[in-house]
Amino acid sequence: MCTDTGTICICGLGGIFSTISKKWALLIINRLGMRGRLRFGDLMDELAGISPKTLSDTLKELQEENLVGRESFAEVPPRVEYFLTEEGKGLREAIIPLLEWASRRDSEKVSSCTVPCRKSPCFAKKGKGKRGTGTASE
Repeated sequence: MCTDTGTICICGLGGIFSTISKKWALLIINRLGMRGRLRFGDLMDELAGISPKTLSDTLKELQEENLVGRESFAEVPPRVEYFLTEEGKGLREAIIPLLEWASRRDSEKVSSCTVPCRKSPCFAKKGKGKRGTGTASE
């Protein structure tokens, strides 16, 4: 444990950082934060370019870190939905400034968006502002 004031001790952060630093983890967190509950296939559609194995593995890791929840429904055909836990919602709120920064930085370099995910606002907050601007203040 760090005892210096003004020092952030990252000793215990290794586990969570190794999970959320993976390519798709924060994109999954953000998309679930925007859309609420999503089924596996819907997440596949939302995250163009992710493989089923990568999505499955990343969702399992996010569940193990208690960032994403999974609910199974006893229906035919079976239905499973993924959603953010309270910890996942907290992480999403924490990464919004990073997403805003990245959006501003990228918009300076690219005049038109070619990434499929950017056809819709990538990190809109629910219930604020007008839709479609792609800003976190939505």
